[in-house]
Amino acid sequence: MLSDLISENKKHFKDHTELRAQENTTKRVTLLAGNMVSNAQSKKGGVSARVYRGGIYGFASGAEYTRESVKNVLAAATENAIFMDSNIKKGEPPLPRIENAPAKIELQKPIFEDIPQSVLIDYAHALDRLIEKKYKNLSSRTIVADALYKEKLLTVSDGTDSHMFQPRAMVYAWLTAETSDGVPVDLFESFSHVGRFDEFFKKPEALEEQLDKLYAALMDKREGVYANAGLRKCVLHPDLAGMLSHEAVGHTVEADLVLGGSVAAYNLGKQVASELVSMTDFAHTALGKTCPLPVYVDDEGVPAEDAKLIENGILVGYMHNRESARHFGVKPQGNARAFEFSDEPLIRMRNTAILPGKDKLEDLIASVDDGYYLVKTGNGQADSTGEFMFSVDLGYEIKNGKLGKAIRETTISGVAFEMLKTVDMVSDDMAWEISGFCGKKQSMTTSMGGPALRCDMNIGGR
Repeated sequence: MLSDLISENKKHFKDHTELRAQENTTKRVTLLAGNMVSNAQSKKGGVSARVYRGGIYGFASGAEYTRESVKNVLAAATENAIFMDSNIKKGEPPLPRIENAPAKIELQKPIFEDIPQSVLIDYAHALDRLIEKKYKNLSSRTIVADALYKEKLLTVSDGTDSHMFQPRAMVYAWLTAETSDGVPVDLFESFSHVGRFDEFFKKPEALEEQLDKLYAALMDKREGVYANAGLRKCVLHPDLAGMLSHEAVGHTVEADLVLGGSVAAYNLGKQVASELVSMTDFAHTALGKTCPLPVYVDDEGVPAEDAKLIENGILVGYMHNRESARHFGVKPQGNARAFEFSDEPLIRMRNTAILPGKDKLEDLIASVDDGYYLVKTGNGQADSTGEFMFSVDLGYEIKNGKLGKAIRETTISGVAFEMLKTVDMVSDDMAWEISGFCGKKQSMTTSMGGPALRCDMNIGGR
């Protein structure tokens, strides 16, 4: 647990200042066909300071966390701000004050007992033995057990001080088989929770039902056919809809990218999706439940609130830090986040999701005469125009309203705001995904979610 060596420096703040101590602990074990191929743990920690003067931030960080190093880092950040302000001379006024913010939010557990690496090793081996024993038609298997603990102490000149601790535990399983002509096919599943690893991953048998489904889908894919390329009526599984909402829409409405010329810069207040589509970047509570990765205060000391992005098909807002919020004349809502102590806060997503509708998933599928049900996506990319391309690792034909054969790996592509305009059914369920990282300049833990969508989609073929 980090001791508080930073708040005593608050009396020395003159300009807007953010002083942050942080420690990230990572543990990871990887097994390939039962053999351990990686066994690593790391701890990165230190202190950083950021000082705002005249429209310029001065930043400094140090890997030691002592009273002396805190003072040195704060002095260096202040000197950097003074130097750059005197040379660049932007002449911006001070940042607007955060009104009615709580003085401090404490999110740190009083005592946190770290777990030994052996807990991850033993669990990975037990899960691997279960998979090897039960699923006979595999040519390979990979298991990853992973734990990430982030602890932050923040004190700011204006806003909310905070002490945050957020553990995340993950298990990943890759299963590989071969087609009748010897071509390898694989599928991947992630299992993740906010909390300590051994709080959730106690017995591998708890994952057996989901692994059964993964193996059955892999056997379907092994006998799969190629999709017919072209613009097709498709049903997107909630996991795939969530990925699209994050990658192809979410990044375009981050205000720093908007100022850089993203497609969202020209569409505020305009229709960018079907009126059935609404999308929010949730702070800590969504639909009456705590979000998968709750954020209560960002790394600029701004209390976190939900950021509405699309409402009934209309683009209504962006995600902001303090500077961009002032530029657009709106209230910052807590989207400035940094992954490591040496990172400056950037505008980042938190829990970004399309909101559920009123239809049933089975009705979406039953309404399609000739199309595809797209279930899992792997890698992909999107740019600031909203244009995207993603792989589809698992999908099924839909024939006369019923699921048909699985399809081989393919791709989907399009422009997000145009594709979302074709959405004509939205399911009433909701799925969240929290196992990955967002890679905008620095890694960041985020979650993404959504319901199933029926839409028109460009799909690849052989």
